[in-house]
Amino acid sequence: MTRLPKPQTEEPPAESPRSIGGINIDPVPATDLGKKSVARSLPVHRPPGAIDEFQFLIGCTRCGDCITACPYDAIFKAPDRLGNIASTPIIQADTSACMMCEDFPCIASCKPGVLVESIPPVMGTARVTEHLCLAHHNTTCTVCGERCPVEGAITVADGKPTINEDTCTGCGVCRYVCPAPENAILLMPAFSRPGRPHV
Repeated sequence: MTRLPKPQTEEPPAESPRSIGGINIDPVPATDLGKKSVARSLPVHRPPGAIDEFQFLIGCTRCGDCITACPYDAIFKAPDRLGNIASTPIIQADTSACMMCEDFPCIASCKPGVLVESIPPVMGTARVTEHLCLAHHNTTCTVCGERCPVEGAITVADGKPTINEDTCTGCGVCRYVCPAPENAILLMPAFSRPGRPHV
């Protein structure tokens, strides 16, 4: 006698979404603008001391004072193509990196208080792309470690640089000075930043 396999029954999901003709008709919860950050889908490379992106966009007056105050011309107005962040200050490390001034004149000039001294001046983090890095291809190159303005952010061992992501501020100097034919430094803006401190 041939034994046939038991037919497998598919268990229905615990709670099926309501639908009409395959289109979900469940209500969509209201957006809580007080908690959610609009920056989660588009991280922005802000100047040091920038508060949470949602609060930043509400508070920034686009006055340009931080741009004027930067002695290294490292802060730019975001272009119109960037939509709701247009005209707000951003860092473009490929053009001019933040030099991590000791007194942070950009923060001191910010009257709306969206750049503040009381939070760490972390703009993001950098990473060495080893297959693009000259030092990882037996070429003597230590320029990123030599020019990095943050002590301990880049260590060079056996001629090869390593970025300490816990110390790196994402200033972008390593990317700016990288001489590799294809830039070996991947610079990522901070995905989240602290909110405006309570006074």
